[in-house]
Amino acid sequence: MNASSRAAASSTADAVVAAVRVDKWLWAARFFKTRRLAVEAIDKGHVQLGDERIKPSRPLRVGNTLTVHKEGAKWTFTVRALSERRLSAPLATALYEETTASLTERQALLEQRRAQPSPHFPGRPTKRDRRALEDFLSEA
Repeated sequence: MNASSRAAASSTADAVVAAVRVDKWLWAARFFKTRRLAVEAIDKGHVQLGDERIKPSRPLRVGNTLTVHKEGAKWTFTVRALSERRLSAPLATALYEETTASLTERQALLEQRRAQPSPHFPGRPTKRDRRALEDFLSEA
């Protein structure tokens, strides 16, 4: 591959895109670790464009409003830029702008989770605990 063809290939890779698949964009914007996880979330109805359910192949354009339900939190944001390639975290945040209502709601949920005590697990059962459990189960 000579220099001119390499330059042409890189310019087409960095070309401005008019529309991107929703699953690809969610992966590129780092909402999901893999495209497969993005597709599963979309199929389950955890991702909505406006107020309607969508398919993973739906073209996404700048200015669209997406809602993503993930890990008990709800993200509502406007698409600011499109990318088909996964970007670094600081660059990925430039792809969208979260609404203030969504941001305050997520921060309140985070504070609520922090205020709850973490669950305490006593660890592995001892030999005595195991025997007591076996005796209890054999009685039934």
